Amino acid sequence: MAKLGKRTRAAREAVAGKENLSVEEAVKLVKANATAKFDETIEIAMNLGVDTRHADQMVRGVVGLPNGTGKDMRVAVFARGAKADEAKEAGADIVGAEDLMESIQAGNIDFDRCIATPDMMPIVGRLGKILGPRNLMPNPKVGTVTMDVKAAVEAAKGGEVQFKAEKGGVVHAGVGKASFDEAKLAENVRAFISAVAKAKPSGAKGTYMKKIALSSTMGPGVTVDVAEAASE
Repeated sequence: MAKLGKRTRAAREAVAGKENLSVEEAVKLVKANATAKFDETIEIAMNLGVDTRHADQMVRGVVGLPNGTGKDMRVAVFARGAKADEAKEAGADIVGAEDLMESIQAGNIDFDRCIATPDMMPIVGRLGKILGPRNLMPNPKVGTVTMDVKAAVEAAKGGEVQFKAEKGGVVHAGVGKASFDEAKLAENVRAFISAVAKAKPSGAKGTYMKKIALSSTMGPGVTVDVAEAASE
C-alpha cells in the first residue's frame, strides 16, 4: 500500500468520524482541508434514488449559483447572421456554424458550454456522439437551444451550472472555489441542492435524496445531513 503524504494524512485525520454535518459545518471542514497549491474547486456529489435507464426518472436541470462558480467558462455558440453577432457581443468565445461543426469533428472542443439557435440544430445534431457523452449537447430543457443567445451566454458566463444524473443516479458539480468565503460557498451549495430537489422526476420512487457529500479537488469528502440540507 502506498504511503500517504503528510498533507493527505492530515486531511483524512481531520475529517475522520465526522459525518452527516450541516451544510455550513461541511463547507468549513472541506475549505479548511483544501490545502493544495492552487485554488481548489469545491465539489458536490448527490446520490439519488432514481434509475436513469427510465425516461421518467431522469434528473436534469440548470441552476444559477448566487455567487458564481469561480470558473472562467468558455462558451461556444452555433448561430448565423445577427444572432452570431449577438453572441459575440455577449462574450461568447467561439461562434460559428458549419465551420464550428467541422472544427469539433476534428477534435477541437475547447469550451465548457455549447449554445445553439433552433435553426442550427440540424447541424449540431450531427455532433451528438461527440458532444452528448461530454454533456455539451445543446438542449432546450436547460436553455441552451434558444433564440435569446445573449441571455444564454451571459448566464453561462455568470455562474450557471447544468446538472444531469449519471448512471447510478449520481449528480455532481463544482459549486465554487476554496478561496470563496464560507457563507458564499454554503449559499451556493444550498442553491444547488434546492435545484436538484425541484427537479425530482415523476417516476422517482422511495427516498429521492439518499446521500450528499462535499469535497475539494484534492481533499477528502464529508457527508452532509440530507434532511437538514433539503429543509429549505
